[in-house]
Amino acid sequence: MRMRVARPGARPLGSAYVALAALMWSLAGILQRQLHMSLASQLAGRAAFAFLAVLVFVAVAERGQVIRAFRAIGRPGLAVAALIAIASGSFITALNDTSVANVLVVQALVPLAAALLGMLIGEPVRPWTWVAIGVAVAGFVLIAGAPTRPGLSGLVFSFTTMLAFAAMLVIAGRCKADVSMAPATCLAQALVFAAFAPFAHFGEMSGANLGWLALLGVFQMGLGLFFLSLGARLIPAVDVALISQLENILGPVWVWLAGIEHPAVLTIVGGIVVIGAVAFQITQGGGSPTRFHRPPDDLLGDLAGSVADPVLAED
Repeated sequence: MRMRVARPGARPLGSAYVALAALMWSLAGILQRQLHMSLASQLAGRAAFAFLAVLVFVAVAERGQVIRAFRAIGRPGLAVAALIAIASGSFITALNDTSVANVLVVQALVPLAAALLGMLIGEPVRPWTWVAIGVAVAGFVLIAGAPTRPGLSGLVFSFTTMLAFAAMLVIAGRCKADVSMAPATCLAQALVFAAFAPFAHFGEMSGANLGWLALLGVFQMGLGLFFLSLGARLIPAVDVALISQLENILGPVWVWLAGIEHPAVLTIVGGIVVIGAVAFQITQGGGSPTRFHRPPDDLLGDLAGSVADPVLAED
């Protein structure tokens, strides 16, 4: 029997990385409100800048050995890249087809879906994780404020986003030693660009639009994916899924502070409930204690993810 032991400090650091990723992603709403272009142009432009940003991270992590990093991505890494690309494209498409409330209600199922998918491959889920997931889902129901039934297209794309993201988290968590997360996220953005560039209007990507796209790609997407690539290697997939829900709480806060939108009372109450669930998960711990994680001070190693984690084994 092989026993993997988590190093002290790995879980708090991993939780902090994922929280930072959620913070970056939460800027999407306020930044995209500044854009005046088609959906395809937004997706292609943001993906192009995100690809360049993550490529820099890969170069730093691999000390210039970029080609080697992509060659070492492995089959799990290819799966992660494809799932991130699907989630990115489906999320924006879902928002274009149905209300934000409808999308958020479905997105709230990500931790539950990750837990269920993890169970299928032998990942244990502790009781207090189920409690936190239940509280988080209840909070998002409050935020949604009993939304109207979404149309078929919006519902399909919302569920596609939710399932793709949950599956990506499970694969990334299960195959920590085999998945090169940073190259995988970089490849994902290349896939998104390739899919939407033929339909984009590049004449729209000029002036202020170009600046906002750069902020979306480099900071909101690129830096967010960078922090996720670090955090996903240090904590279980269900923890990542739950903590990343902070994105959907902070997003409305930024547009409220900017005076663009004024959240309803239910939105504020629901946000407090979800934040409480995330805080409970972080303080109580929700993943399996049997998995070894890379030492928390090995930043470059965590980013590159191309070197197998050492194992403490018992036969």
